[in-house]
Amino acid sequence: MEPIEMIPVARVIGGRTEPTDDFWGGTRSIIRIDGDRFPVEATKGLEDFSHLEIAFHFHLTDKTDLHPGARRPRNNPDWPEVGIFGHRNMRRLNWLGVSRCRLIDVDGLDLHVEDLDAVDGTPVLDIKPWFTEFGPRGEVRQAAWVTEMLTDYFAEGADAASG
Repeated sequence: MEPIEMIPVARVIGGRTEPTDDFWGGTRSIIRIDGDRFPVEATKGLEDFSHLEIAFHFHLTDKTDLHPGARRPRNNPDWPEVGIFGHRNMRRLNWLGVSRCRLIDVDGLDLHVEDLDAVDGTPVLDIKPWFTEFGPRGEVRQAAWVTEMLTDYFAEGADAASG
């Protein structure tokens, strides 16, 4: 397969400076859209949405720390080994992350958001409004270890008001 070149459309400003496993709830940051490539009209209509879906690049990940096979999530011996496509961590070939966050305010090309699990400086590859109709259809199921692992993922942490 041929490589695909991507150019960030925005950067995350503020919020957390280091990636962590938990306590992303309440974290506030700004997605600052590149004003050299996008006019302010690029955000027209976003204020009508409560949530955004953000595709971003895990830019702080050690590129030598790639795990394409099976491993235990968070190296927890109580959880089963699962393949790279069975969990959502950053140790992926394209270092691509996807997150849903709350849209708090649209200020020109600055999107004020909450609960975005990306850190200050993260390159944003795409921004999409969340459409309810694109949510899961039919019964939703997941492995039990996921619920256990993510118990505190969006719990509010000490630095929730950052940004």
